[in-house]
Amino acid sequence: MSTAVSAIERFGQYQSDNAQSVEPVYCPVRDVLDRIGDKWSILMIMTLATRAQRFSELHRAIRDISKRMLTQTLRDLERDGLITRHVFPTKPPSVEYRLAPLGQSLLEPMANLIDWAGRRYSDIHAARASFDGAPGNVPSTAQRYDEKTAVR
Repeated sequence: MSTAVSAIERFGQYQSDNAQSVEPVYCPVRDVLDRIGDKWSILMIMTLATRAQRFSELHRAIRDISKRMLTQTLRDLERDGLITRHVFPTKPPSVEYRLAPLGQSLLEPMANLIDWAGRRYSDIHAARASFDGAPGNVPSTAQRYDEKTAVR
């Protein structure tokens, strides 16, 4: 059985709890996706993939995140065990964030998603344009990705 089919079956088991119940469905997939599926978490994890960074470095790397949202996302990722926070006894104290082993284990699945998104971006963009009734001009970044990764 393929990995995808097996995963789909496991996911279906989580969803098939008593349909009459008003209690929320326990689903580890939903729980994890609530964290990593938000706007900032994956950007932060991928930014920390290459090296540990200080708060200000993360803020510069993810330019459109507010300091408040950066702080909250870092706390949430630390709470979930995906990153670690290291305080150095300097004056003033220096703080650095690193991927925890659990966060590092997320890099491979994310690499697959990044590759898939790069390969399929033009298809998704064309589908959106078709749905919206707009012309489907695909941004050049997707075209550059296809040219760089094309097998020759």
